[in-house]
Amino acid sequence: MLDNALTTQLKTYLEMVREPIVLVPSPYRGEGTTKASKSAQMDELLAEIATLSDKVSVGDPVDNERTPSFAITSPSSQSDIRFAGLPMGHEFTSLVLALLQVGGHPVKEEQSLIDAVRAVKGEHHFVTYMSLTCQNCPTVVQALNAMAVLNPNIHHTAVEGGTHTDEVEAKGIASVPAIYLDGEDWGSGRMDMAEILERLDANAAQGAKENLSERDPYDVLVVGAGPAGAAAAVYAARKGIRTAMVGSRVGGQVLDTEAIDNLVSVPHTTGPKLADALRAHVNDYDIDVIERQTASTLETADGMTTVRLTDGDLRARSVVIATGARWRNLGVPGEEEYRTKGVTYCPHCDGPLFKGKRVAVVGGGNSGIEAAIDLAGVVDHVTVVEFLDVLKADDVLLRTLKSLPNIDVITSARTTQILGDGSKVTGLEYEDRTSGEVKTIELAGVFVQIGLLPNTEWLEGAVERTGRGEVVIDERGGTSVPGVFAAGDCTTQPYKQIIISMGAGATAALGAFDYLIRQNPAQN
Repeated sequence: MLDNALTTQLKTYLEMVREPIVLVPSPYRGEGTTKASKSAQMDELLAEIATLSDKVSVGDPVDNERTPSFAITSPSSQSDIRFAGLPMGHEFTSLVLALLQVGGHPVKEEQSLIDAVRAVKGEHHFVTYMSLTCQNCPTVVQALNAMAVLNPNIHHTAVEGGTHTDEVEAKGIASVPAIYLDGEDWGSGRMDMAEILERLDANAAQGAKENLSERDPYDVLVVGAGPAGAAAAVYAARKGIRTAMVGSRVGGQVLDTEAIDNLVSVPHTTGPKLADALRAHVNDYDIDVIERQTASTLETADGMTTVRLTDGDLRARSVVIATGARWRNLGVPGEEEYRTKGVTYCPHCDGPLFKGKRVAVVGGGNSGIEAAIDLAGVVDHVTVVEFLDVLKADDVLLRTLKSLPNIDVITSARTTQILGDGSKVTGLEYEDRTSGEVKTIELAGVFVQIGLLPNTEWLEGAVERTGRGEVVIDERGGTSVPGVFAAGDCTTQPYKQIIISMGAGATAALGAFDYLIRQNPAQN
């Protein structure tokens, strides 16, 4: 089941287990060939894990509402963690962490957050539906597993949608991660422990928060925690000045990127791996990292800039704006109504949920064609719908596209509506821009890949922006406001690439430092 590399990795981790662990299987006893095969693989996986540590054993099979599945238990703990299906792919790390944490290895979170989770009252039964190709799912699965370890009132089952397709289809789940609480749809998308706690118990979450307004001013405040923000924070800190980086999550949109093959000197990586590397590099320096914050306003007065955030205001002598961009919406009827019900923006996350079905990809640029190629290996058929009369993707992608027999391309097509039956997507309506004729495509899913919008609405009236909302910058990353700099996808930087955003972040930080030393050299 496990290859040599994974076996060696897991054996090393299991050496950190402090308490005995019992893996309790609930095998599939039915006649379905897919589930029977998955059940056999599960038994094999559990047996292999048990051979790697004398603290791990496999218990007697027990009945469960979901089969195949297995629980990770310990005689010394009341933790309730279950995997329904095989936690491989992106979820292998979730399995490793669950083994360690149930086995007594401490949960690595801020103590205030751990205390807040332990303070949650009442019984809470969570179920997360995930796919093994989803890069966002592990964050949710790992957070809820850790919460179940910290608090016996919290229970969690992670359900692999490719194994339990009947349950996924019955609930109409078309986007992962999908989170259910006590049998009811509770949330979707990437959430960390703090975000889950905030929704679950606002009173408990409040105890883990800090009033940011009480902090002393910074020399450089970086707003945004993606590649541009991380680069800016590192370059600022290297100058020995007081630096903070604030954002919703370290990594930013990179966390939603599956494959990265154009980061020079790194032939291949994934978004989550790059985000981890960014965090590790930032942590090498004296940088205050403040996550789970959203900026709402920016004001400058008397040589000091104030940024209003979720949990208070931060002040700084200079600011670097690096809030990035987000996927654009189509803005057509049905899009919002059927979001997570067939309308999706992540082919890697949600593609497996459409196995054997017909889907459309709206967008003929690199992102759209990459999505179509990926989906072609999973779904029955892909239709690419492009507004322009030609596809704008790179030639290497177009050659691959043309070689795939289950992809059709429609150009000069304006998407006008997402169709559905009230619970799920049933089709896409578009206008032929040449003839004016309105046509319909019957399908189960629509993957929207039409470019990016800068996250700059909060800067309305604060700095100069273009009609598209991009922050106007000069060659040093400077904006229209002295002491305020910007970098990355939220700016007029022409090419929205990770490596370019990193360089732009460094430029903006150096620009900020130059600004500071010219304002008051004695203080630097």
